[in-house]
Amino acid sequence: MSETPEARLKRMRMRSWRRGTKEMDLVMGPFADERLASMDIAALDAYDALLEENDQDLMKWVLGQSEAPEVHAPLIAELAEFARARLAGGV
Repeated sequence: MSETPEARLKRMRMRSWRRGTKEMDLVMGPFADERLASMDIAALDAYDALLEENDQDLMKWVLGQSEAPEVHAPLIAELAEFARARLAGGV
């Protein structure tokens, strides 16, 4: 049985807020809350793939401590910019 679009968004939001590390919860949770509903299918597929990555790797990529894999680089850049803007009070 295939996942409905609503169930997919709910699962992805929950997975964003329950990463395993509080730091990534606070980066990915607000991003998911604000952006997932407006993403197209390709962007949702990319985000879903990103959710499968290890938190320690994700944090290094978001902080620019190591280079994200090419497949994730655009989304990591968007996520990092969102987090920076949020920290600065812009989001």
